[in-house]
Amino acid sequence: MELIYTFIDIFMHLDKHLGAVIQNYGVWTYLILFLIIFCETGFVVTPILPGDSLLFAAGAFAAVGAFHVVWLFILLSIAAVLGDTVNYWIGKYLGEKIEQKKTIRFINRDYLDKTHAFYERHGGKTIIIARFMPIIRTFAPFVAGVGKMHYLRFISYNVIGGILWIASFVFGGFYFGNIPMVKRNFTLVILAIIFVSILPGIIEFLRHRYARQAS
Repeated sequence: MELIYTFIDIFMHLDKHLGAVIQNYGVWTYLILFLIIFCETGFVVTPILPGDSLLFAAGAFAAVGAFHVVWLFILLSIAAVLGDTVNYWIGKYLGEKIEQKKTIRFINRDYLDKTHAFYERHGGKTIIIARFMPIIRTFAPFVAGVGKMHYLRFISYNVIGGILWIASFVFGGFYFGNIPMVKRNFTLVILAIIFVSILPGIIEFLRHRYARQAS
């Protein structure tokens, strides 16, 4: 329960937590952000790490000189692309074992099945679309590996999606994060980003539920 409260506190006051990290670790904060984004996209066991909101907050801090925004964008884009690549190869390696087993230790099968259904509906561009959808973002490259998607096709979607995702939120935070009204209501802005991020998943869930009831 304490761990849950800690995560809620981090999400609710991300600006304060990131500010404390910058103050305590200085330039090493680049590495910390790199590792968080890499892990959030690279391992199916870490889908609850902050993604969109963290990128926006980092962009906002870059606007006041805490980071060099171009270096931040480049490093986190590399982290996002590498994370999806690692996730893809893990999925490809474990593919046959996952198909044979109904339950997999440390992996939420429900998340896996929902991502697979989303993948079936949208095809390869799921890798790009999923970048803007928490949880599905973490499982999409894994499912691509399990489904043995051609690597050259995957990497093209991976690079495009990763760059678009990082650019949208880092530069969004850089240009809008320090507008006085946004700064005064930063927690609400972060919650709004989280809500908008999960909204497509909510809509998809409701559509699936009503379609099942109708049938």
